Amino acid sequence: DPIDALALTYSHPRWLVARWVARWGADETEKLLAANNAEAPIIVRPYGVVREQLEAMLESAGVHVEDVPLVRDSIRVTGSVSLAELGAYRQGLFFVQDPGATLVTRYAAIEPGSTVADLCAAPGGKALELSRDAGTVIAADRSFQRLTRMVVNTRRVEARNVYALAADAREPAIAPVDAVLIDVPCTGTGTFRRHPDARWRLKVSDLAVMGATQRSIIRAAATVVRPGGLLIYSTCSLEPEENDAQVESFLAEHPDWVLEPPPDGAVPPAVLDAGRLRVLPQRHSTDGAFAARLRRTRG
Repeated sequence: DPIDALALTYSHPRWLVARWVARWGADETEKLLAANNAEAPIIVRPYGVVREQLEAMLESAGVHVEDVPLVRDSIRVTGSVSLAELGAYRQGLFFVQDPGATLVTRYAAIEPGSTVADLCAAPGGKALELSRDAGTVIAADRSFQRLTRMVVNTRRVEARNVYALAADAREPAIAPVDAVLIDVPCTGTGTFRRHPDARWRLKVSDLAVMGATQRSIIRAAATVVRPGGLLIYSTCSLEPEENDAQVESFLAEHPDWVLEPPPDGAVPPAVLDAGRLRVLPQRHSTDGAFAARLRRTRG
């Protein structure tokens, strides 16, 4: 059985391999399994400095730097480097983020000067990306511990327009804002190269459990988007139940919302699929990511 062979060779649960083979075929699934078993690279994002300046600082500190797929201003660092010991780190000139996550915020394409809420914000990388264009970013998370770590990072890079809030995304305690990002809890099947053990903890029933949480979050988040504003739904999952099915279900229930693709050039065409962001490890050499950009057409 080719599914058994793939599951055994690449050390993945058979039920998950079977799902992926049904969706993509054996050859592409094998590429995904191999990508999941590869070592995850360290990718950094310049903050408060342009890429060329950061690259020069890293190289002068003996760090080897490389280009990154799909996100031109990110930098891959290789070799036995301790990031926290670098002067550029202590000066707050970069943070770590995979291109899959960066592309979610690029895809969001928020209006400059907007007030944005990131309702599932920790560990905070997407909030920092949003802060480049936003006037204000409300970075909320229900985990006080994770939020505390995020605050340490936002202070390190001196992101002065990011404000932390301890709150559950299912009960957002904010007035309507211009845009809301919900990077919802998910099965994380797009990030197995970073969390190899997670594949064995995952159960088929988790798809339904996560799906229920995701539905409650998207419905609640929609209530704090002003008329004419944006809601960006995202996951690091590859599973249709957590991605397209959630978006389609929400749009069917909410006729005052529409899927709105980002402006031309916001993200490379290769990661757009029917107006949605779809980043796949086996095709794009990054973590997996999905996002849908939803516009509230009226109150």
